[in-house]
Amino acid sequence: MQFELLKVDNAARVGKLVLPHGVVETPVFMPVGTNGAVKMCPRECAKRAGTQIVLANAFHLYIRPGLDVIKSFGGLHNFSSWDIPILTDSGGYQIFSLSKHVKVDNDGVTFKAPLDGTIHRFTPEKVVEIQEVIGSDIAMVLDECLAPGNDMKETETSLKRTSDWAKRALEFHTRKDQALFGITQGGFFKETRVISTNEITSMPFEGFAIGGLSVGEDLETTLKMLDVVMPLMPANKPRYLMGVGDPKLMLEAVERGVDMMDCVLPTRMARHGAVYTSRGKINIRASAYAFDKSPLDPECKCEVCQNYSRGYIHHLIKRGESTGMILATYHNMYFLHELMRNSRNAIREGNFSSFKRDFLKHLDESEKHVIVE
Repeated sequence: MQFELLKVDNAARVGKLVLPHGVVETPVFMPVGTNGAVKMCPRECAKRAGTQIVLANAFHLYIRPGLDVIKSFGGLHNFSSWDIPILTDSGGYQIFSLSKHVKVDNDGVTFKAPLDGTIHRFTPEKVVEIQEVIGSDIAMVLDECLAPGNDMKETETSLKRTSDWAKRALEFHTRKDQALFGITQGGFFKETRVISTNEITSMPFEGFAIGGLSVGEDLETTLKMLDVVMPLMPANKPRYLMGVGDPKLMLEAVERGVDMMDCVLPTRMARHGAVYTSRGKINIRASAYAFDKSPLDPECKCEVCQNYSRGYIHHLIKRGESTGMILATYHNMYFLHELMRNSRNAIREGNFSSFKRDFLKHLDESEKHVIVE
């Protein structure tokens, strides 16, 4: 992996990430393809929408189809026919999201698989092994993601565990054509965030992620923690904010120097009729759109907005037609990719702050007009 900074506008950055399966321009949004596929959007659909790199989940792929299957195909790229870079999450988020089925100790994590109830043991070494078999361009270390509400003592214990796991992952990782990223944690205390960031960034990872945010806390808390962490991050390596797909937070993150983001939100919302627009999010299921002949977003140039009406997509979503979900998914992905492309252009031109201010002004002005029936 190679990372090159091309332009900096205050703290916002444009960069180029060179990976075995392609070049990625940053800042970039990564759609989530948990099981090796973006829901309701096959490979060519995702690429046409502007996807440069996709995220898959090592935990879920390990459960199904299993490493033997993926290995027999020569890795996830061959198995899924993805010909662009893939980043694999380690399963650390599942410590948070599946907490009722997880037991954590200093050596690793014991999972009860939600699919079939089978018990599995993940250690930092095992997670590296899984991702080396998968063959992703970027692999993430195993970390512990805490929910809001943990006290300082619990956070300090978790922080130490995450740092120890990171060291073990580094020592075990051998695949030279795969970058390994460390993950900073530290909960919602300034002191522990500083400690974790300093500890993880002192290790020779090829990139660094900010974990444990966007897990239910409010926007103000997220930004407060980012303001603590971002000045401590190395400037010469990519910075990845995990779990972010809200346009406002994405721009706030880019302004602070974040290079990479991912989230299941745009695709999940689309399947239920929630659509991003330049004037705010709309719920296309609302009856007010039944006779609406306009596109999802009059300012959007995606294939969906050029060819289909709100009324038609409203009908499809209301009837549970997968075609409606596909169209809404494509649009939401295009919208976020276009937001990042316009952000890169604004940074190159040295006017990202103005771009962000104008974009958010339109969103704020539209809030009272959004139909949420």
